[in-house]
Amino acid sequence: MRLSPSGRFSLAELRLAMAAPRPSAGLTSEWRLVDGRRTHTRRSADPGTGAPPVVLVHGLAVSHRYLTPLAVALATTHPVYVPDLPGFGLTERPRSAYDVRRHTDHLAAWLAAYRLPPVCLLGHSFGAEVAASVAATHPGAVRALVLAGLTSDPAGRSRRTQFGRWLVDTLREAPLQSPILARDVWNARPWRVFATPSHSVRNAVEADLVRITAPTLVLAGDRDPVAPPRWRDQATRLVPDASLVVVPAAAHNVVTTAPTAVATAIRHILAPDPALTDR
Repeated sequence: MRLSPSGRFSLAELRLAMAAPRPSAGLTSEWRLVDGRRTHTRRSADPGTGAPPVVLVHGLAVSHRYLTPLAVALATTHPVYVPDLPGFGLTERPRSAYDVRRHTDHLAAWLAAYRLPPVCLLGHSFGAEVAASVAATHPGAVRALVLAGLTSDPAGRSRRTQFGRWLVDTLREAPLQSPILARDVWNARPWRVFATPSHSVRNAVEADLVRITAPTLVLAGDRDPVAPPRWRDQATRLVPDASLVVVPAAAHNVVTTAPTAVATAIRHILAPDPALTDR
């Protein structure tokens, strides 16, 4: 499945991304103690449609900030929650960098703390590894799964390869995303950003993919060098009930630069109803 081309990342979207903890565009911030960590969540109001909640999980080195355009795009039809994982964004920083399993445990505890019905769980990049792990180990909590820009494939499972792909991607991304990355790296601390890729390349995500029972979208920009076409196809085959969505003209940060297209894909998997997907 191919969607309409991505748009550009605007100055207004940059301001929205950097707004927390102040309310902006219907999004507010709150903190809860989750698994012993003061955890920040950026969330929307419930639009009253009865639609299931959508939880967005960020990648390594980043936070809720770059996911806010997608949160706003979804908020007209779904309650949206964007938690910061431990050590990132505005969530308390542990002394060590969590691996996939520790982030999985924290996110599962976060879902339990919020007492949400089964959610649509979207993970991007390293966050897609975490989301896949949650879906595999806590299937009752996940109604549908979206794996966007999934890392890291068996053919590129080394820090050097992943870093090289990331450098290529920086040349394909909208430049206005740079202030968000700089702020997020400062919040996380560079040592944590440096340590987390090691956890990614040691995580055999394919072992989780084959255990997923929820309907799943494998989603990527067609110019994404971090999640190349061969890996997207392989990941789609590994998940028992999965389809592939490719967004033209988008690179790795498809969730930031193509929020309308990604929101449409999410609405399709949750309720293939033109009245919802056209919003």
